[in-house]
Amino acid sequence: MARGIFNSPVVGIVNKGFVGLINAPVIGRIVGRGLVVIRYVGRRSGRTFEIPVGYRRSGDTLTINVTAPDAKNWWRNFLGEGGPITLLNLDGADRTGHAVANRDAKGRVSVTVRLDK
Repeated sequence: MARGIFNSPVVGIVNKGFVGLINAPVIGRIVGRGLVVIRYVGRRSGRTFEIPVGYRRSGDTLTINVTAPDAKNWWRNFLGEGGPITLLNLDGADRTGHAVANRDAKGRVSVTVRLDK
């Protein structure tokens, strides 16, 4: 796979910037309305990753639409039966849940997270 913009070192810097904004005391509440940092463990690497993502919420279910899914790998950790995920500072606390990724007939990918009680 060719190295695209979504796999470049610049993305890591931008992600860290968004994480900093989301965690900032005042601006974080504004920036965080629709953005959250997720933490997950890579299925193959066993490494822990944290990345900011946009989401929509309905009760205890969040939907993360993956932009340019073929250029990203993180969502593949949640194919099939899915896996555990942590959403950092959601509702003022870290929340755990179960995430499942789906690709539709048009190639669009969404990850559905059901929060634990």
